[in-house]
Amino acid sequence: MSLFGAIDISGSGMSASRLWLDIIANNIANVNTTRGVNNEPYRRRLPIFSEALKEANTDLSFDDLVEGSYDQGEGFGVNELLSKGVMASRIADDPTAFKMAYEPGHPDADAKGYVKMPNVNIVNEMVNMIAANRAYDASIQVTNAAKTMMNKALEIGK
Repeated sequence: MSLFGAIDISGSGMSASRLWLDIIANNIANVNTTRGVNNEPYRRRLPIFSEALKEANTDLSFDDLVEGSYDQGEGFGVNELLSKGVMASRIADDPTAFKMAYEPGHPDADAKGYVKMPNVNIVNEMVNMIAANRAYDASIQVTNAAKTMMNKALEIGK
């Protein structure tokens, strides 16, 4: 893998972390939204990430790659087997049940005085925010390390 590949991968990690932070911010902003689509409360959203793979010109299975039972002379190299980073494959709704709160004066309260509240837990969102922030910081560190290595490699010729 080249150093530019490392920067590309860390860039995709930064983009994924930014998306995760955006979704967390949206969840927190809607923590009290009791009426949304179809008159239902806001449903918490979660990003689903997957690995972005390079195109490989081969018919090898994953088991062949893990066991190392492939011949490097068949027209593909190690770089074609590496990841291109991470990507958001979709944004899913959290299927957990809505919380019920007793608020008889609320306009969305049922006959017994209970209101369906969003399934957003602020503590969980804050923990996820810290994790996303640390993932973003780690990607920045990778980018900085790759830049430093490139600069040191340029100094070799001096």
